[in-house]
Amino acid sequence: MIPLKKNTSLSNEDTQLLTLFKAHFGDFLNLARIRLVCHFITILCKIKSVNYSKLSAGFDTNVKAASNYRRIQRFMPGARLPMELVAKLIVALLPEKGPLILVMDRTNWKLGESNINILMLGVCYKNVAFPLMFRMLDKRGNSNTGERIALVKDFIAWFGRERIDCLLADREFVGEDWLGFLNQENIRYHIRIRNNFKVFSLRQQTQVKAWHLFNNLKVGELRHYQRIVKMHGQLCYLSGTKTIKDGRIEYLILVSFNRPDQALEYYGKRWQVETLFRGLKSSGFNIEDTHVIALERLEKLMLLVMIAFVWCYKIGDFIDTQIRPIKIKKHGRRAVSVCKYGLDYLSRVLLTGYNELNINLLQFLSCT
Repeated sequence: MIPLKKNTSLSNEDTQLLTLFKAHFGDFLNLARIRLVCHFITILCKIKSVNYSKLSAGFDTNVKAASNYRRIQRFMPGARLPMELVAKLIVALLPEKGPLILVMDRTNWKLGESNINILMLGVCYKNVAFPLMFRMLDKRGNSNTGERIALVKDFIAWFGRERIDCLLADREFVGEDWLGFLNQENIRYHIRIRNNFKVFSLRQQTQVKAWHLFNNLKVGELRHYQRIVKMHGQLCYLSGTKTIKDGRIEYLILVSFNRPDQALEYYGKRWQVETLFRGLKSSGFNIEDTHVIALERLEKLMLLVMIAFVWCYKIGDFIDTQIRPIKIKKHGRRAVSVCKYGLDYLSRVLLTGYNELNINLLQFLSCT
């Protein structure tokens, strides 16, 4: 019988990975649990799935898969892994040390009869949003003002208000108390609103639907409405453009704290959070494959996936910009996302033990 080849790993670099995570998580996790985090993240990148059975079979240990499965099951409800620590690790991995462009959005999916609903706050980085912190919403549908405010307050507590350049969000994220909070905290924002939202013109002393202020635009023309208006009882600025989609006129209208001339340029980065969600789901780690529905356990799983996502994106970005650019297809889009590019390479290294490009893969998880 031909012996099966043992699972390969980063060999001596395993110790380096453990050292990196001990430096960051050592005050909150014991050595055994930090070692489990190392195994979990590397195997997650190897098999590209959050399924516990697949993960436990891929551990580079002499322990049986059933034992590894039980280790994962004990870790998820029992270990304390503060979101603050993971968020600070990710921010430390960013080269940008000044104000950050934040983006807020929500993703959800169905697991049997359960609704998985996550409110995410990320930071724009190149062509993606790095995940920073989130709230598991124990309900269907939109987030509420309290949940959004709590997320932003956590960011301020952990990093300081001065680290916020501005906040981007889509049409779900409006409301008098929410905008009032952002205004009171002097947090710049550029948020899309629905076309039929009513605004009060202070100059004309009349209330109109937002799209009326941009009705006379030509298709593709931009307008930064320089006069302050009141929406949902809050003073703000509006910007907008007119487009045609499927033969119908559409408007993209943004509400801003100030600097409406920058609104549309900034808002163009909001789509980066969609790239993040694809990377967490079908284009990367298949988070929707999990059978976990307990919110506390799902939160811990998401935190570990976030670290893996950032690791793979940084690897993919390095290979793309420094060694072997991603192919561009005829339609002008990349053949593969940057995150998947890095994930595919890291997965091959973990499966074969062959680091073709001779990259120090752990440098992308180092904060120094």
